[in-house]
Amino acid sequence: MEKQKLRSANTAGWLLALVCILLLLYSGQTLFVPLFYGLFIAIVLYPVCRWLEKHGFSKSMAIGTGLLLVLLLFAVLIWIIFLQFNAFMSDWPELKAKLQPALNDGQQWLETNFNLSIASQNEWWQKTSGNLSANSTGMLEGFFSKTASGLFALFIIPVFAALFLYNRRDFVSFLEKLFGDDHKERLHHILHQTIGTYFHFIKGMVIVYLLVGILNSIGLLVLGIRHAILFGFLTAIMTIIPYVGITISALLPITIAWITKDSIWYPLGVVGVFVLVQYLEANVIFPRVVATQLNISTWATLVAIIAGGILWGVSGMILFIPFLGMLKLVTDNVPEWEALNILIRRNEKPKK
Repeated sequence: MEKQKLRSANTAGWLLALVCILLLLYSGQTLFVPLFYGLFIAIVLYPVCRWLEKHGFSKSMAIGTGLLLVLLLFAVLIWIIFLQFNAFMSDWPELKAKLQPALNDGQQWLETNFNLSIASQNEWWQKTSGNLSANSTGMLEGFFSKTASGLFALFIIPVFAALFLYNRRDFVSFLEKLFGDDHKERLHHILHQTIGTYFHFIKGMVIVYLLVGILNSIGLLVLGIRHAILFGFLTAIMTIIPYVGITISALLPITIAWITKDSIWYPLGVVGVFVLVQYLEANVIFPRVVATQLNISTWATLVAIIAGGILWGVSGMILFIPFLGMLKLVTDNVPEWEALNILIRRNEKPKK
């Protein structure tokens, strides 16, 4: 009886702690999102900085060089997308003109199949447009607010990453004091495993995204889809959000194919290209290129994506996957958390 009461009290304590952590993460989004982006960049850059330091670079120069490489990579990527986006906007009037007949056909189909008159559809659209116009001031304020916070994050994330790298010994000492001497060896093992796993994982994933973007672009170019490079790499980048990213990003090239081409086979061809490339990525490219895998179950990944989206939006959907990977690495090395490890890990198929 006493053991049962103690177990119930422990469970209630863990649930209360979980609720408090979730409330803290939600209310402190402005701080935690750039902080954790900086932490993960620092984890990935740590082996690079260590290598540079061993080859004569000072700590500050090594950190600056690593961050410069990351910034150059993002700058090139943004530049390519910006050029393709400008080309897309230049074609927008033509695409809009071709979209109008398709919208008229859609209205006719709604009238025929659902008994919605074209007049009532136009009235609904006018009301919706009026509401959007009335709320345009608030939307603009929200847009500028998001832009300002985004620019601030772009500035502060490299600062956090640099501070994590420069003061890494202090942070390790803090963790050693926090967990005590009894867990010191296990702590260092988990830290080394986390850094090594994520460095090789991220390096492999960058190569995977490049290959997937190239294959997507080639497939769309063969079909004659406009702005194939933009859509190919945009879809590849959006796969950073598992399951959700590919679905959302594929809608735009499918729509463009539907508007600009005279046959339904072109939109279906776009779907076929993305399905084929995703199959190759999952079964051929990823296993060969990414030697280090996180081995997280699909169930746990979906829970992390949805929870991250609720708490932090798109940033949460991106960041909660590394959180889950770190939690999995911790539970691999802490026997007391084996029950949680069973939920998180991917069950391996038994060898024949």
